[in-house]
Amino acid sequence: MNPQYNFEGQVALVTGAASGMGLAAARAFAQAGAAVVLADLNKDAVQNAARDLTDAGHQAIGVVCDVTDEDQAAAMVGSAVDTYGRLDIAFNNAGIQAPPSDAADESAEEFDRVNAVNLRGVWAAQKHELRQMRTQGSGAIVNCSSLGGLVGLPERAAYHASKHGVIGLTKSAAVEYAPKGIRINAICPGVIDTPMVADMLEGQADAMAEILKQQPIGRLGQAEEVAEAVLWLCSPGAGFIVGVALPVDGGFTAH
Repeated sequence: MNPQYNFEGQVALVTGAASGMGLAAARAFAQAGAAVVLADLNKDAVQNAARDLTDAGHQAIGVVCDVTDEDQAAAMVGSAVDTYGRLDIAFNNAGIQAPPSDAADESAEEFDRVNAVNLRGVWAAQKHELRQMRTQGSGAIVNCSSLGGLVGLPERAAYHASKHGVIGLTKSAAVEYAPKGIRINAICPGVIDTPMVADMLEGQADAMAEILKQQPIGRLGQAEEVAEAVLWLCSPGAGFIVGVALPVDGGFTAH
């Protein structure tokens, strides 16, 4: 039985909300009563996702945002506040993968591309979310790291660097803003059944089979399971949880 959450009267912002874990979280927040701002680079997909929620009787808007552009990140938060008057919750989920590469052969361009989305994008979104939340004196932010933020794996240096960075960003901001009534945490998903992972499974079947062997639960995670962890971290039930990097990985990092 899934726990029940009540986010009535609250406003939640989710980046990377057009598919995968972001879409699952946006749906879960809406079903729990929150007004939801879905943000994504894919205009048609994010607007369709928002429309599905409004058609189901929820409050939702879709916003196009490239999180690598700080002005767009600021405008995204501005849209939330202009539409709903406040911002209570943010799930900074937008992220991309990097192709496997020998650490000696990774290009600077690939390193910059991955870190622009996975680390700088989280930094920019969090920065502008905090500017609104500190005026309210309340809020909860969850940043999406990865099991790659907790461990190292061969041929993943740039990606893991970006996800380790998210945890450092989260912890530092968390201790700064906890006294101001704002809780910041990170989640570290394992191998989750999302479109991004499906692409990896198709192109790197042997490598992914090896990774799954290290996931003791013996299966892919579901996007909805990650969403449940995000909702808990944003709920009063996690009111004393600050600055954690919570594995949601089927036991991968418990080895």
